[in-house]
Amino acid sequence: MQRIANLLAIQDGKALLLQKPRRGWYVAPGGKMESGESIYEAATREFIEETNVTPKDIHLKGVYTMVIKDGDEQVDEWMLFTFVTHTIEGEPFKQTREGVLEWHTIDHINELPMAEGDRVNLLFAALNEGIQYGTFVYTTDFELLEQKIQKSNELK
Repeated sequence: MQRIANLLAIQDGKALLLQKPRRGWYVAPGGKMESGESIYEAATREFIEETNVTPKDIHLKGVYTMVIKDGDEQVDEWMLFTFVTHTIEGEPFKQTREGVLEWHTIDHINELPMAEGDRVNLLFAALNEGIQYGTFVYTTDFELLEQKIQKSNELK
């Protein structure tokens, strides 16, 4: 099972998003975890590699299972760990081999092209306290078939 970690940076009511060239969809910067790497380390490393900025005080906001089905057959599954930061140091790239980086207002996330599970995930990370857990089931064309969401508040 593939493990992916991403990180949503928020500053001044805007989120730093990466528009991927393949579909033109937006995502939070992130990528595959390396062997022996913690989810925190992976999210931080991938964010720095894709943005050229350093995140500070990052917090886990979501843990998700992504399932891809072709008809009734499950053809892929991976785990996604989403973090958020409200503090970054440095100036982000404009564009990388991974895509184009842009700042978008949080409410604009509702309108941007992206996988529907990512929209649910990113809006929660940007707007809510606690941690969200869930499963998103997609077709091979990333049409959302089903979602199951659970939330918990952080203990103080």
